Amino acid sequence: MSSIKEAMSCFTTGVTVVTTHFEAQDWAMTCNSFNTVSMDPAMVLWSVSKSALSNRAFTQSGGFLVNILSLEQKNLAFKFSSGTQAERFKDEPIERLKSHRAKLPMSLAWFDCEIDQVVSAGDHDVLIGRVLDFGTREGRALAYSKRQFGHVEMANA
Repeated sequence: MSSIKEAMSCFTTGVTVVTTHFEAQDWAMTCNSFNTVSMDPAMVLWSVSKSALSNRAFTQSGGFLVNILSLEQKNLAFKFSSGTQAERFKDEPIERLKSHRAKLPMSLAWFDCEIDQVVSAGDHDVLIGRVLDFGTREGRALAYSKRQFGHVEMANA
């Protein structure tokens, strides 16, 4: 019998690194629970475990920045998923936005958001953010499926 976690791993997702700036410190974590909520107004969501050390920073900072990773940024998915916050940012170039949140320069797309709602849902908090600014660049997105990183080949219609 498979676990719920194993069954959920069958759903292919993109990979992001979400950042915030809280109490004069940068915070970041790898996340694949990112999704669109609304186009007008532009809103997105993602979730953070209630037991995560960074939960307080993300839920109380007032905002967050989602960096959608490119295929070439696979190493960042690992780097921002463990270790201290200082270790995660060590030797990593960032761009500081007006919001003071950290943008990873080679991200495929990014969304700088202010928190609109934090919704308690089981063992996670769902953060819904209103998009203040965003950007994109050309490239292929990093994908995650069955606990492996890769990319999705797009078929010509």
